[in-house]
Amino acid sequence: MEFHRETDLVIRYSFIEKAEEELLKQILDLYRLAGWWPEEPDPPLVARMISGSHCFLTAMDGKRLVGMARAISDRANDAYLQDLTVHPDYRRQGIGTRLVKTLLARLQADGLPWIGLIAERNSSSFYAPSGFEPMPDSTPMLFRKP
Repeated sequence: MEFHRETDLVIRYSFIEKAEEELLKQILDLYRLAGWWPEEPDPPLVARMISGSHCFLTAMDGKRLVGMARAISDRANDAYLQDLTVHPDYRRQGIGTRLVKTLLARLQADGLPWIGLIAERNSSSFYAPSGFEPMPDSTPMLFRKP
């Protein structure tokens, strides 16, 4: 699937099940740029995250990874959007929105009626136009080892 930006640049969106070495390196770099890894990301762990996801979506400008997102799911009823990020040089050009819409279309086509996410601080307005709304009386929680 392709998306043309105003600059005539073509962004190619693809679902992947595994990443070759160069793409995996770019995925690791994008995780670091997003600030989600306090230490150096572990390539085998990230490779397992890709293959273990319900789906993993990339946005490519030629051979350059410019965005990614994934969904995790029980493959029966529930799914969560996870790890959506766009390279800072490519933000505010519709790539993140296209990643969300493409993931939603895939999850709905796969018959998953409940799709959620945990929005980072100040990002809920990004997700609202795609149909996401806050869940009243819900609090995201994270297990911390004692």
